[in-house]
Amino acid sequence: MALSNAELDTILVRINGPDHPGITAGLMDLLTLAGAGIQDVEQIIIRGQLSLSLVVTIPEGRDMVKELLHFGWEQKINIDFEVVDSTPSAREPGLVVTIIGREVTPAEFGSVAGTIAKTGGNIDRIVRLARDPVLAYELVVSGEDRSALKAAILQVAETLRCDVAVHREGLARRAKRLVVMDVDSTLIQEEVIELVADEAGCRDEVAAITERAMRGEIDFEQSLHERVALLEGLPVEVLDRVRDRIALTPGARTFVRTLRRLGYRTAIVSGGFTFATDHLATELGLDHAYGNTLEVHDGKLTGRITGLLVDQQGKAHLVNRIAQLEDIPLEQVVAVGDGANDLAMLNEAGLGIAFNAKPVVQEAADTTVNVPYLDAILFILGVRRTDIEVADAGNMHD
Repeated sequence: MALSNAELDTILVRINGPDHPGITAGLMDLLTLAGAGIQDVEQIIIRGQLSLSLVVTIPEGRDMVKELLHFGWEQKINIDFEVVDSTPSAREPGLVVTIIGREVTPAEFGSVAGTIAKTGGNIDRIVRLARDPVLAYELVVSGEDRSALKAAILQVAETLRCDVAVHREGLARRAKRLVVMDVDSTLIQEEVIELVADEAGCRDEVAAITERAMRGEIDFEQSLHERVALLEGLPVEVLDRVRDRIALTPGARTFVRTLRRLGYRTAIVSGGFTFATDHLATELGLDHAYGNTLEVHDGKLTGRITGLLVDQQGKAHLVNRIAQLEDIPLEQVVAVGDGANDLAMLNEAGLGIAFNAKPVVQEAADTTVNVPYLDAILFILGVRRTDIEVADAGNMHD
């Protein structure tokens, strides 16, 4: 491709081929000797193959085509050129689209990409955040009508098996500082009250009431009192056995540990019970923990709750309270939950995430995660799996 000296003011240089040390350094040496300038640089490596793009300015009267082509021949890489406008492209903050799934098929990726294109958007950058135990990709998308673009992406996401989260690009996404989690079926795999009911011999009856409450069919406060009443007369020593049966959700330790490394404050608010939340707070090093307190008399449960009631509105109140205690604005709070009694909490936070949640919660939340790993939420926050693994090197893993 022959370019005259007059044309060689601002050019886009594209380089691709097998990656090896010294390519970028050698190219910069060449540009330095030529007195060239750099306006932009982007590079990515996939399976050992380099893709490097540069926008460079060439001094008038300098023809670098032969020098660049010779450099490519020496390095065994391909180089091509394109004259571009010398004015840097202006770009308004757009959207960040995160795709997460055990498998992300070309059809699913194509559905998201096609929707972006149809609504006037453009994918400016794609980055893989994770390969294992789930695939996660981050797409940076520009477009004039961000609201319409977000609505269209979320609508098509409902038809896919993978999860698709959409955020506005900018500081607000990077400025989250507090994560508040539900406990039962979120931080842990079980419903604590069902474990207690199992010891009392009424698990099926309690589980049926729990399910109706989580779907929003009955009031949570009513359901809680009905279930706790069934536990009357149970020896308090049983709670120790229940604590031993609590199993964390896969990825929970990694999630909390990584949040703490990033400087986040962490909290749990539970419609369950303080004997469990206090235990979890100690085990995981959480900053705040709230739950309902089972009343005990003469070493036995009375079948009643005492003190603060943590129901749906109680959870929302606690999100505000914790944020105030930590001096963190609500827009910098992330809330995670699965049941109808989490709706107010999810709505109160700057980002509400439905984790393997009931349909009514998924419809109301800002975004959803339906893979069974709690640390997948880190990808929504833009954290890469490789960074987590490097930080964890030499430490105990989940």
